[in-house]
Amino acid sequence: MIGVLLCACSQAQVTQYKFKVVKDYPHDMAAYTQGLFFHDGTLYETTGQYGTSSIRTVNLQTGQPIQNKKLSSKYFAEGSAILGDKLYILTWTNKVAFIYDAKILEYKKTVGYPREGWGLTTDGKRLIASDGSANLYFLDESLKVTRKLPVTLNGRPLKNLNELEWINGKIWANVYLTDMIAIIDPESGKVEGAIDCAGLLPDELWTSATDVLNGIAIDAAGKIYLTGKNWPKLYQIELIKQ
Repeated sequence: MIGVLLCACSQAQVTQYKFKVVKDYPHDMAAYTQGLFFHDGTLYETTGQYGTSSIRTVNLQTGQPIQNKKLSSKYFAEGSAILGDKLYILTWTNKVAFIYDAKILEYKKTVGYPREGWGLTTDGKRLIASDGSANLYFLDESLKVTRKLPVTLNGRPLKNLNELEWINGKIWANVYLTDMIAIIDPESGKVEGAIDCAGLLPDELWTSATDVLNGIAIDAAGKIYLTGKNWPKLYQIELIKQ
């Protein structure tokens, strides 16, 4: 699938990138990464799967949780983001989202959420969510949709938009089941860049538990980090324009 996507990108004159690994860090192999972001110098991560879903703060140097708040086994956690003083966590098919106090990771309330939860990020004013379709949703603090953004690649809908990160005024999105990260213009919805992440996790580090690329974060210094579900490593990367 990645070859097809990148071929479409080239036809549309979308800027294509590969990556350079600057540094690697340990990552908890038990973490089925769903959301990943930095806030005030702290790395946050949500993990999925029924029975193991959690919200945690993570020691970048060791990959181990500093705080680890587990969700009830009936919930499958997905993307997460902080807006204002609240931390928001989506769930996959439970039709609810959770709101926590961002400073102390204290649960505040559960709110209804009318679609599947996949990725979540923020531009600092609004939340931006994906649901596995070719649409992104801009949400206010009450999780009400204020804008629906269709995402296109070479004029065609790009489905399976997953984990999200707001980077330098653009929306970066993992494309589920591929090694591609799409760089999306938040006004037009057009994919302006495509990052081929094939080979980021070396073959010798793959195990039977290893799953797909999923997890994009940027720190206050502008350093970009990538990981995947049940990966043993988190990578700081730089882009190489092709």
